[in-house]
Amino acid sequence: MKTKLLFLISFLMMLLAVGPLWAAAQDTRSGSNAPSGAAALTSSSELVTQAWEASSKRDFKRLDQLVRDGLEHYGAEADREQKILKNFPLRGEESAYAALNDVGTLLFVQAEAIMNDGRCDDASKAFLRVIKNYSWAQAWDPSRGSFWSIAEKSQDSVDVCSGKSEEEDAKHFKKTPRTRPYLATPGTDKIIDYTKYGQFIDVGTDHYKYSIADLVGLANAAGEGIYPNENGIYKNPRYRQYLREGKLKGRHWDYVNTDDLEAAYFKWVTAPEPWGVRLFYLGMIFEKAEMYYEALKAYHALVVHLPNTVSMTYWQTPWYPAQAAVAKIRHIIRVHPELGLDYKWMNVKVLNGFDNDTKNDVFITYPGKIFKKGMLGKVKDTLNPEERCSLGKVIKRLGEGEVRLVQYENMHWQLMVHDQPYVIKGMTYAPTKVGQSPDKGTLADWMTFDSNNDGLLDGPYEAWVDKNHNDIQDPNEKSVGDFQLMKEMGVNTLRMYHQPFPLNKAVLRDLFKRYGIRIIIGDFLGKYTFGSGASWSKGTDYEDPEQKKKMMASVRDMVLEHKDEPYVLLWLLGNENNYGVACNADKKPEAYFKFVDEVAQMIKSLDSNHPVAIANGDTLFLDIFAKYSPNVDIFGANVYRGDYGFGAFWEQVFDATGRPAMITEYGCPAFAANLNMDEAETAQMNYHQGNWMDIEENLAGRSRGVGNALGGVAFEWTDEWWKNYEPFRHDRKSNAIGPFPGGLYYEEWFGMTSQGKGQHSPFERQLRKVYFYYAGVWNKKFF
Repeated sequence: MKTKLLFLISFLMMLLAVGPLWAAAQDTRSGSNAPSGAAALTSSSELVTQAWEASSKRDFKRLDQLVRDGLEHYGAEADREQKILKNFPLRGEESAYAALNDVGTLLFVQAEAIMNDGRCDDASKAFLRVIKNYSWAQAWDPSRGSFWSIAEKSQDSVDVCSGKSEEEDAKHFKKTPRTRPYLATPGTDKIIDYTKYGQFIDVGTDHYKYSIADLVGLANAAGEGIYPNENGIYKNPRYRQYLREGKLKGRHWDYVNTDDLEAAYFKWVTAPEPWGVRLFYLGMIFEKAEMYYEALKAYHALVVHLPNTVSMTYWQTPWYPAQAAVAKIRHIIRVHPELGLDYKWMNVKVLNGFDNDTKNDVFITYPGKIFKKGMLGKVKDTLNPEERCSLGKVIKRLGEGEVRLVQYENMHWQLMVHDQPYVIKGMTYAPTKVGQSPDKGTLADWMTFDSNNDGLLDGPYEAWVDKNHNDIQDPNEKSVGDFQLMKEMGVNTLRMYHQPFPLNKAVLRDLFKRYGIRIIIGDFLGKYTFGSGASWSKGTDYEDPEQKKKMMASVRDMVLEHKDEPYVLLWLLGNENNYGVACNADKKPEAYFKFVDEVAQMIKSLDSNHPVAIANGDTLFLDIFAKYSPNVDIFGANVYRGDYGFGAFWEQVFDATGRPAMITEYGCPAFAANLNMDEAETAQMNYHQGNWMDIEENLAGRSRGVGNALGGVAFEWTDEWWKNYEPFRHDRKSNAIGPFPGGLYYEEWFGMTSQGKGQHSPFERQLRKVYFYYAGVWNKKFF
């Protein structure tokens, strides 16, 4: 997928320990709604703030009193507001129903506290009362900047109490049957040599086109369903049967993630979408059906015939299917060497493609060729991601200490530590105990959390592996600790921020000394208002002198505190600030990236021994970054494009900046509604494999890639149950579309490890398949 496909989606997945600050968000949620002249009367929003606090302290007496106060003073108004609504208020109008929202939230907090106390019957009654009486009430979530349905979350909690979640567990362990598309008229050619059927004109220019000379021959070679064989589908008896049986009703988008791949194929061949879009989704369907030759033909047809296709995503952002198709072709050939295929000369560049305006886009197309290995004579056609090329002499050095960057004569970049090449094999590590949540002010700092008071940190030193998945610590399942497990996995780097909790230097020193793991230390640089002092509702303003001064001070403190520590690998600025969310970098990107450069210069004045990187949201505004942030050494980005890797990311970064790049966050959930648990784990592993192979192919010295990749940080170590609001439930719901198995984000399932059923959190770890994949590839030598 293209840069802009996910620029709004990806912020939904990653919120690292963002504090709730309920009181600070009152002006956004509901404001002060105490009656005029009643100075002694506590506002409903303040009652909610106090209720969350009382719940976190398990102060039931105080919580009950707060609920009584809320009902006494605001209950009648809440009932009135509920009656006049027929649906949720329109976005922006929620504050007009402050009493309803806050009374509903108070009752929800009380019911949840009862459930957490083990009184499920009483809790269910309380939740059902909320559902019945306050169905349109919504609670404000300051960490995401949005409202959520109290009735929906109440129903989720009722399901937990009733054991329905365990029934869902059983369902997801069943094998999912899948159909495979039947092709009545398959293509005569497994791989199409387009030079046999027409002519490529103006290759490598914005005037490129493919002129068909033998339409019949090309249609026969492609086979039904693949352009230009538009009518072949109507000769398929299975298609006619599906129509008669009514199996093709509904929207074609509803068939993207179906297990009936034959129905999906029929639906998408005849979908009311441009052929370029249809070809991409047909390629995906063929991939799922393991019909790889058909998938390759669909993707390649898109590149050859329709490279200028532009579509709009669910988020109304531009998407360029041809670029994604090139990446898909590379991915299939890379992970399926048994096909014996290779490709050459294939690329689609989109000039002016780092904004959301498609009118200024210019497409430069190289249609390329797919072929059997050994069929190009003297042309080297191996597709080994480890195939090496000569680096030449070092022509540029950045940094003076033990951690530095070097660039070679062939323009490849490499990160060096003690004069040895260093590939970032990184992990996002933020373990949370089931039941804790930053949304409710209950999230503890894992760097100080010792729940059993034995003097050892819970996750880092006392985690144990549930080898047989029975959710019991058997005698042979000794405590080993996350740090040791990550070392055995091959992790050499963790990504951390010095906000909102201070970093425990003693822990980090031990992490480096005993386990050899270094730290990327970050400052949010005003994202989520951290460091700027701004209110959440107004957000950080990168043109405000006072806010900039505070952020500078925050970064300065970070650098001075840690710069001489041996565990520091590099400094990281921001976290998808270019997407907005409590900051205006999305509206004022020039001001933001100018400030980023000022901060980078300040860091280098204090510490010349460690590189400076940015954590962008994909490549949105990459051109503005290139122009205004020359002192940032590494372009880093959180990128979620699909199982094929990162597409044109490496090339885009190098073309725009000439600098090295890293993926500061990537990953995939181990859950999908249309897959059972085993299938979902396999899909997660395959996704990571495709992503890591793409990183590896673009490391310095690899002949197939760009040579500017420094590595990546996988997201994340273990599942965090709080991310979909109910921290005692391992939620299986998602309202956000994403490029993952099942087509949706499941925010609570991204872990390399799980916490089982949660009763032994924060100690229990069940290692997923992806853990063992990385243990196999990260423990080898890359240079």
